[in-house]
Amino acid sequence: MANNLLISVFCPDRVGLISALTARLFDLGGDLGDTTFAVLGEGAEFTSICEFPADLTSEYVRAELADLPQLAGATIEVRPFELDPGPQPQARVTHHVECEGVNRPGLVARMTEIFQEYGANIVRLAADRQDRKGEDYYLTRIAAFIPEERADSCLATLANTAGELRQIIRWHRTEDGI
Repeated sequence: MANNLLISVFCPDRVGLISALTARLFDLGGDLGDTTFAVLGEGAEFTSICEFPADLTSEYVRAELADLPQLAGATIEVRPFELDPGPQPQARVTHHVECEGVNRPGLVARMTEIFQEYGANIVRLAADRQDRKGEDYYLTRIAAFIPEERADSCLATLANTAGELRQIIRWHRTEDGI
């Protein structure tokens, strides 16, 4: 029987971090499921649902990860993943949306509320804040499931709101759910 564990790691970002982490998980017999990684300032965050042989405990996996030199000073959490780890219909990406421009307080909140209003599910979100020529610039990338019958209205509302916030918005439909 499979043992699905949720692994969360936060530590200073460094070269070789993902390679060391995923190699150790593989050596332990782990099979990565849904996985994300992001650099956040000087830190790095890794989260994964990983399937292990039934005899491996979360405590053992955590101890093995903690022994990696690349994870020195890391916060490591490993716990059972008790939800269904398989793909869910509302997690199938139908649209990729990018919004960019000078930062506005509440920008992400306003844009994401529109998805909720139209019954859309945000599958992935990445927001990058940069300094461009002395201005606080923001780029938000969203991968979302938007119900087909509401997609045109949702995208039109996103475009109108982005315009009000002086943002540039682009989107495209995806055929493969990625």
